[in-house]
Amino acid sequence: MSRPLKTVIVNGSLHRPSRTQVLLDALRDTLNDQLALDVQNIELVSLLPELGAALSTDALPAQAHQAITAIEQADFLIVGSPIFRAGIPGLLKHLFDLIDMNALNGTPVLLAATGGSQRHALIIEHQLRPLFSFFQALTLPIGVYATPEEIQDGEVTSAALQQHIQRTVDLAVPVLHSIQTRLPLRNSVLEAQAA
Repeated sequence: MSRPLKTVIVNGSLHRPSRTQVLLDALRDTLNDQLALDVQNIELVSLLPELGAALSTDALPAQAHQAITAIEQADFLIVGSPIFRAGIPGLLKHLFDLIDMNALNGTPVLLAATGGSQRHALIIEHQLRPLFSFFQALTLPIGVYATPEEIQDGEVTSAALQQHIQRTVDLAVPVLHSIQTRLPLRNSVLEAQAA
């Protein structure tokens, strides 16, 4: 029997609470209906004091170093970002600048973003997808973008957004199931290489 997917959810918001976290929670809950996930949450806002000044992982305090390690060792990443001035937060990019360039090779990544209007929806394709392509990660077929009208009072209030989340999960699950069934073999190979 395959083990739960070691899933790391990265919230790139610099605020708490955030619409980005609401969107990520909705994705997690919808995925949990179909897959066994072992989830760890990383909130960028919690790493603010220690991440910004670090130019290498050697300079990171324990909490930030643990976040980097969790991302690098994940079976599956869900990454969400707010969009500011037509871009992702610089600190979120800096977090991934500290990730080993080979650590995410083949790791499935589900992309999500929130922004003030639909004008920013293509940031997923123009900034987030190329970032994870650099790492040779496996970005899942479609991402999820949400506006303030679709998330209110800490909840997804738009039926269209809920349908899009479900469609995204429906497309992701076969890929994730395939990876999940190969995990014991993959881990054995990695352990043999390390020996």
